[in-house]
Amino acid sequence: QVQLVESGGGLVQPGGSLRLSCVASRTISSIYAMDWYRQAPGKERELVARITKYGSTNYVDSVKGRFTISRDNAKNTVYLQMNSLKPEDTAVYYCKAAGSAFIWGQGTQVTVSS
Repeated sequence: QVQLVESGGGLVQPGGSLRLSCVASRTISSIYAMDWYRQAPGKERELVARITKYGSTNYVDSVKGRFTISRDNAKNTVYLQMNSLKPEDTAVYYCKAAGSAFIWGQGTQVTVSS
């Protein structure tokens, strides 16, 4: 099965930016959708952003205008550009391949704090 590895998380101040990467072990061009989820302590895991194989994108309302999901099929990689970060964005961010089966990465920690 495809394996996913996230990177790019870290500590950032409010208002700052981070770019998360999710590298897949196989081509992602045929996968219906690649997603970014996040889970904060004590909170439910939520879908943050999705990009389909056709290029369509969707975002949870709380990140619209701040986050951008994109992909580079040649690099088997999806990205999540996060701007104007808020403390509420603090969470473990997970990459997910959504196709016939759901494949999850291990997650990368994003902490927004002064």
